[in-house]
Amino acid sequence: MLHIVNKSHAQTTSLQSCLRLAQAGAALLLIEDGIYAATTGGAATSGIAEAMKQLKVYALQPDVEARGMAGKLLDGVTEVDYAGFVDLVAEHPNNQTWL
Repeated sequence: MLHIVNKSHAQTTSLQSCLRLAQAGAALLLIEDGIYAATTGGAATSGIAEAMKQLKVYALQPDVEARGMAGKLLDGVTEVDYAGFVDLVAEHPNNQTWL
C-alpha cells in the first residue's frame, strides 16, 4: 500500500491518522506541504522518525526544493522526482491519499 499525504502535520491530523493505520511494510509519500513532516525540524512532532522503523518514507523532490527544504530531510527519507512518483504508484496497486 502506498499512502500519500499532502498536508502539513501542523495543519491537519491526516498524517497522524495515516501513521496510526498504515501497516508495516507500506510506503508513505509526502508531497506538497506534507514534506515538512520529514524535515529535521518537523520530525520531532510529526512521528515520521518512529514511523520509519516500519514504513518506507519518500518525499517529492520538486516540493522539497520549492519549499526551501533541500538538504533538511531526515536520513532515510528517499527523495523522488515525478517519474519516481509514477513508479511508486505503479509498484503499489493500492493507494490511499490522506486529505
